[in-house]
Amino acid sequence: MTGSPTAPPRRLTVVVGVTGGIAAYKAVGVARALVLAGHDVHVIATEGALRFVGRPTFEAISRNPVHTDLYEGVAEVRHVALGQRADLIIIAPATAHTIASLAAGLAGDLLGTTVLASEAPLVIAPAMHTEMWGNAATRANIVTLRQRGVVVVGPGTGALTGADVGAGRMAEPDEIVATALATVGPRDLAGRRILVSAGGTREPLDPVRFLGNRSSGRQGAALVRAALARGAEVTLVAAHLDVDAPAGAIVEQVGSTAELLEAMVRLAPDHDTVIMAAAVADFRPREVSPGKIKKDAAGGSLMLDLERTPDVLAHLAASRTPGQRIIGFAAETEIDDATLTALAAEKARRKGADLIVVNRVGWGKGIGMATNDVAIVDPTGAVMSRASGDKLSVANRILDAIG
Repeated sequence: MTGSPTAPPRRLTVVVGVTGGIAAYKAVGVARALVLAGHDVHVIATEGALRFVGRPTFEAISRNPVHTDLYEGVAEVRHVALGQRADLIIIAPATAHTIASLAAGLAGDLLGTTVLASEAPLVIAPAMHTEMWGNAATRANIVTLRQRGVVVVGPGTGALTGADVGAGRMAEPDEIVATALATVGPRDLAGRRILVSAGGTREPLDPVRFLGNRSSGRQGAALVRAALARGAEVTLVAAHLDVDAPAGAIVEQVGSTAELLEAMVRLAPDHDTVIMAAAVADFRPREVSPGKIKKDAAGGSLMLDLERTPDVLAHLAASRTPGQRIIGFAAETEIDDATLTALAAEKARRKGADLIVVNRVGWGKGIGMATNDVAIVDPTGAVMSRASGDKLSVANRILDAIG
């Protein structure tokens, strides 16, 4: 039995403005995520942007011609037509020069005229060197734009061009897209409080080694971004994420399964939905060595005495508050779809979860990838929904199924 399909989201006309910075390569990811989400994407690239990423790349990804010249399409008044048609405008990267031009209301190129001719929400993702971001002029321009209702995503702190590290790194594409769509998307989760765990727990063997898993936390982080974009208040319990924790969430860091259990049990009563997306280490050493285990002292081999770690999902289900939804995840290497679904249903019954999100994993599949392919299964074995694609779109389908 398969659940009813989810109604598709409204198809938006989105203008993606790309300006001349090294982070222009990330704009390809922004355009791709929007296209995969079903939106009509039109890229306006400045001359500087095309020095970093070629026109064919943007055209192939957006599936529309790339616009660059203010004097192209004069007969159709393209310099205002794109802005009038747009439901949303995203500028990524937004350089210091672009931010200054926007603040001054300049219309010296096609991107500038499009912004001025549009009543659509404007979202910008700044990207520049730390000194430029901290300059008083840039800071004043950002204040001006925010006062006008412009949404600013980032920047983050990290590696810049060359050997430089600091503030000014452009936000990642999925964060930009989630924030941008939130300005025009449904706020169907407003008033909801959602607790999400993400990442992978680690069980120490000694001060330098641990037992763990290869989970990156990307799917859990995408769930947080999607829920925030749809109006929910979100708390993230993060176990060794490979990605930045989404801005806007309350974040608590944990390391081991015991720490994850303590945090989740403590926080769960304040939330109406709990999503256990973290990959939990199933075993831990009975004893942790106080010093580094020397391989020579081990005589060429090492025997580990392991014990089961606490069952976090079962604990959460057993102690749930009235009306609370408990969602678990299962990663399986099973090839057969029917067996995969049966394993998920059995896990839901055994643990007491309302739904299990199950995906097939293996070498180079599922874990740590940018995409995912999942089935959402209830304790009876009914497949409530299926989702495939980038992890942000999968996250939204999961939230749809949770209801």
